[in-house]
Amino acid sequence: MNIQLVMANYKNYYFIGIGGIGMSAIARYFKHQGFAVSGYDRAPSALTHALESEGIGVHYDDDVEAIPKDVEHTFVIYTPAIPAELSELQYVRRNGYALCKRSQALGEIARGQECLAVSGTHGKTTTSTLLAHILTASGEGCSAFLGGISKNYDSNLLLSRNPVLVAEADEFDRSFLQLFPHIAVVTATDADHLDIYNDHAHVVEAFGEFASQVDADGCLLVKQGVEVPLDKVRARVLHYAYDTPCDFYASDITPLPGGRFDFTLNHPGGRIAHCQVGIPGWVNVENAVAASAIALLHGTDPEKIREALATFQGVKRRFDIHVNTPEIAYIDDYAHHPNEIRAAISSMRNIFPGRHLLGVFQPHLYTRTRDFADDFADALSGLDALILLPIYPAREEPIPGVSSQIIFDKVRLDDKVLVEKNHLMDTLSGRKIDCLVTFGAGDVDRFIEPITDWLTHRNG
Repeated sequence: MNIQLVMANYKNYYFIGIGGIGMSAIARYFKHQGFAVSGYDRAPSALTHALESEGIGVHYDDDVEAIPKDVEHTFVIYTPAIPAELSELQYVRRNGYALCKRSQALGEIARGQECLAVSGTHGKTTTSTLLAHILTASGEGCSAFLGGISKNYDSNLLLSRNPVLVAEADEFDRSFLQLFPHIAVVTATDADHLDIYNDHAHVVEAFGEFASQVDADGCLLVKQGVEVPLDKVRARVLHYAYDTPCDFYASDITPLPGGRFDFTLNHPGGRIAHCQVGIPGWVNVENAVAASAIALLHGTDPEKIREALATFQGVKRRFDIHVNTPEIAYIDDYAHHPNEIRAAISSMRNIFPGRHLLGVFQPHLYTRTRDFADDFADALSGLDALILLPIYPAREEPIPGVSSQIIFDKVRLDDKVLVEKNHLMDTLSGRKIDCLVTFGAGDVDRFIEPITDWLTHRNG
């Protein structure tokens, strides 16, 4: 598929699963190009409401009648996260619509531009959003397809006439293999998506294949210690780390009030002193090193990078602080992998020392719960208290014997409870809240506003 031909030959773009974070960015892209854009998602959300407010039609029933009937002039983009038996997907396949996956569409949009890709089993959303902010704030500009909503721009899509594209390179369904970047980073290659990859070895193998697609005259940046096969890589390989000396790393790391840090960014061309990321958490120093390294390799002025880091406001649902008073703190985080939960808890212990940490966790996917139950239990045991919710199934059917109970039973906390989602607010209301965090990639985010309102009113 050539995107120029697509844009020339089609008037309608129809998205099956339009409410997904990656899908919605591409939908916004085609709407901005002047096409008629509409789509289906299974439930309303803040994202779908935003799309509707931008003039994109969204419906929530699996209804083939909602699909544009002008087959010749309609292009359909779908996400592999939707069930294969969905009537709309079967209908467009049966009736000869032009059709591709989300990853293919992004790959074609990126073709012909200088692609800066951020990959990794965690850290990629904040890192790619920070990179896009650095390039935008520097005055150069870039287009960016992000896996979260940037707080600086209140969007997951940035558009620029500058032919530089920042892409979050998603390993799910091997989507990132549609990208052929000029510069790419690998932040982590932990075991995940084992419903797709079967085992960790195949995850690592896929990252090796992605790495081999980086331009021969480009650069591959790998986090120090992360396993990536390099035998087929043609690009120059460099490494970054939090504070371990290598090509790019932080030193002189000094804590600041509110959980932020002042640090020196060391790079092959010198040092950038007194860098500060605008959001808290030690992990964001590491993310800043990665994003800054890509920007430096791209050619961005070091002083512009330092200035941009300080004005970065973060990403919604990535260590997102909603309430922060001496009496009560509330953080929401997208963490849905054990290592992400560990990193978030570590940051919270650093920012809120000595506080009582109550976590609400909603597991995401039956397969991930099955594959990592022991690791989830170990990570969640770093809390002081836990409220565990049932599994959010997303695209999956139930697996016999797999439920939140298999995590719950192994959590090493005396203060733990397993509750239905509709009882969460009542469960919280019976507790004295000091420092509260909600974790998960499902619909636990629907509780952010009611929890924030409740805590603000209670504290007021």
